[in-house]
Order: sequence, then structure tokens, then C-alpha cells
Amino acid sequence: MADNHSHVRSEFVHDVFSQIAGRYDVMNSILSFNQHKLWRKFTMRKMNVRKGAKCLDLATGTADWAISLADTTGKEGHIVGLDFCQEMLDVGETKVKRRGLTDRIELIRGNAMDIPYQDSMFDYVTIGFGLRNMPDIPRVIGEMKRVVKPGGLVVCLELSKPTWPPFRALYYFYFYRILPFVGRLAVGKAEPYKWLPESLIEFPDRFALAKLFSEAGLEHVDHYALTGGICALHIGRKPKA
Repeated sequence: MADNHSHVRSEFVHDVFSQIAGRYDVMNSILSFNQHKLWRKFTMRKMNVRKGAKCLDLATGTADWAISLADTTGKEGHIVGLDFCQEMLDVGETKVKRRGLTDRIELIRGNAMDIPYQDSMFDYVTIGFGLRNMPDIPRVIGEMKRVVKPGGLVVCLELSKPTWPPFRALYYFYFYRILPFVGRLAVGKAEPYKWLPESLIEFPDRFALAKLFSEAGLEHVDHYALTGGICALHIGRKPKA
């Protein structure tokens, strides 16, 4: 029964992102008031990514984070962006080619719950705004830990839940009332943007997610609330021995 539920959820999420792939980047900027770019810059500073590093970006979508990682790691670096939605990857591929980064970024279709790489292959494994869509969050974190090298970082940047009640009330009003309306104006459909608040209902808050990082065996787990807790950054390190 659980496997069937996971399959149904995966198919639904796939359909959602297939529908909005062409407008995903524009809508991200509109609906987050351009904050998503600042959140990613903050994350990159905290990660302190090394030149020449090998990185895996899960739920890479239209490849924005993969491109940021490629810019930082330089010509000797190698970035793999993995996503299960080909329509999103097609948009990402166009951006990668436009930036002249095809020799540094490899975009592949795959499942974050069953990463198609051997253990301890990457210096950094990231997931941005994708973990809440996964049917089995602990399994994804475990897979991220598996494929990162000892001493490497597992990083999650994700929408979260504000803790201050007045701000939380405003936040949910925006998500439930305003966001689907804007989505309907932009892409002609409200349904894909109704999924965003729904995906957060059962998603752990930043403290619970930090606990899942620790339970997966990651060390030195740090978490940061961004923009009043709208977004949260989690960073954990795989033990060296």
C-alpha cells in the first residue's frame, strides 16, 4: 500500500512540473519575490564550495543550482544535475548550452530515492526545493549521504514553516489564496500552484528536518531560517571514518 501511495504521489508531482516547466523560472521569481536567488547565494557561501569539486544536484529542475555550482567549481569541476521530469531538464539543458557549460554540467533523468551512482562519489550533494516533493524523505537523505564522500556535505535548501504566529498566518494566506490565483493568470491553471502549500502540510519543520539529517548519520548538522522562516537551509557532513 505504501509503495502504491509513493507511486501515485510521484506521478502527480511529475505531472505538476511537466505542466509548468516552461514558466517555472519566471514564476519562481514572481512568487518568491526574487528571494530564491538570495537564498541560493547564502547557501553557496555557507557551503564554501571548492574549485574542482564534483557535485550532484538532486531535483535539479531547470538547472539554476547546477549552474551556480559549475560557476564556483570552475573548469576542473564536474556537476551532475538529476531530475525525474524531462520537461524541466529540457529547459535546464537550453540554459546550460546558452552558458557554454555543457563540458562541466551533465543533466540526467533519474530518481532521487535510488541515485544511480556508487557510494562516496561526490564532494557535495545538494537538493533545492525538491525534498518536500519526495514520497520518502529519510530515504532521499540516506541516499544523499551514501553517494557523498566521507567529509563531504549534504545540503538541502527548502521552503519551510515560519514560527512567529502572525507572520505564519500571512504566509499561509498568501500560499493558499494568492499563489494559485497568480498561477492561474501566469500559466492558465491554478492546480499546479495549489500543490505548493499542500506539499508543505506534512513536510517537517526545520528542527524536525535537522533531526532527520542526524538520524541518517550526518554530523555537524547546521540549519538556518531564511526570510522569517519561509525557507530553511540544512547542511550536514558525512563522517570521515
